[in-house]
Amino acid sequence: MKIVVTGANGQLGQELVRQLQQTNFELYPFTKSDLDITNGNIVNEVITKIKPDIIINAAAYTKVDQAEVEEETAYLVNAFGQRNLAVAAEKVGAKICYISTDYVFDGNSTVPYREYDQTNPLGVYGKSKLVGEELTKSLCSRYFIVRTAWVYGEFGQNFVKTMLRLAKEKEEIGVVNDQIGAPTYTVDLTRFIIELVQTEKFGIYHCTNSSSCSWYEFAKAIFEESNISVKVNPITTEQFPRPAERPKYSVLDNFAMKVNGFQMLRHWREALKEFLKSDFRI
Repeated sequence: MKIVVTGANGQLGQELVRQLQQTNFELYPFTKSDLDITNGNIVNEVITKIKPDIIINAAAYTKVDQAEVEEETAYLVNAFGQRNLAVAAEKVGAKICYISTDYVFDGNSTVPYREYDQTNPLGVYGKSKLVGEELTKSLCSRYFIVRTAWVYGEFGQNFVKTMLRLAKEKEEIGVVNDQIGAPTYTVDLTRFIIELVQTEKFGIYHCTNSSSCSWYEFAKAIFEESNISVKVNPITTEQFPRPAERPKYSVLDNFAMKVNGFQMLRHWREALKEFLKSDFRI
């Protein structure tokens, strides 16, 4: 089976490539410079030539704050880049998997969001990803949409690496304590995506590690598991203003995974523990 992965040099993309290289798939990884997904003609040409069985689109514009000023770029990549891939996938009869985000919700809930709960993104990033979802649903007959959150792993920059770096530079760190979510390890997320795309269980899925915490609690856990002594102070979102509004509560309920017979991901702290023991660079 042939599988195309876009965004192959991103945080999730690199993990997808690594795990897929250990399978029997005929893998076609594309970085941004290899394949500009915003160019419909080129996407059509490449996909028509390869005729993949599966396309996983891990390419995304993820600069949440920057998206507020680079709105067109965010939509071009997150929405219309996905449209180009969706159209090409449908043309060759391929399944497509679109990686989406907890930012499609407004964070006003007090219980974990299920896959078909009402979406209401707050900023450009979330809105552009939601349009990508809508285009996928309207243009494809064989699609998976996988929403995830608070992703970290070996490749690229993320919250865990930032905290470890700050601990080397400072004795005291302030971390937001009023935003709640579920940290998600790329290794676990990737395993699920690879299992999912080999099925015919199409639809929307939420996939995060189990349980939830605040950014402050996440930071405390990072230092505890790393045996690093640094003072962490809880602060409010208001004390740490950012250009883009964040959802206060964006815990995802992995309901579709459960109902469709997939194994739930382990507790976020267990995954964090494994990651911190791995050989990664800050």
